[in-house]
Amino acid sequence: MFGHQLSFRAILAAGALCFMTACSATFNNHGYVPLDEDLQQLVVGVDSRATVDDLIGPPSASGVLSGGDYYYVRSRIRNYGIRRPEVIERQVLAISFDGSDTIANIERFDLSDGKIVALSRRATNSSVEGQGFLRQILGNIGNINPADFF
Repeated sequence: MFGHQLSFRAILAAGALCFMTACSATFNNHGYVPLDEDLQQLVVGVDSRATVDDLIGPPSASGVLSGGDYYYVRSRIRNYGIRRPEVIERQVLAISFDGSDTIANIERFDLSDGKIVALSRRATNSSVEGQGFLRQILGNIGNINPADFF
């Protein structure tokens, strides 16, 4: 009888331990931002895009057009159980260049510098909703203009 209670308690303790570890937070790191020591080697107005590529490497994201600015982004995301993942840290390093590919500015942003942008969802409503196939075909008979073909 004493052996059964001990094994039951051991199983209960192991189950509680598994339950507690399943709810622990996990952290994911994404992206890359160069260290401050590496950035101190760059001089605004002197160094070029090629120097940035050699010292700290090209970014994973650059400006929309070729020859655009460089953006280095790093995010730290916390996953906690079944909850939605939460971004707890984000750093953005922006290196902008002038017309001659010389460094014009180096800026660093973090999550507190961000602004919430309300996105609007615009969708075009279909004019054929609720109309059957034959009604759509027959409805076009009077809408044909012969002048459009010539």
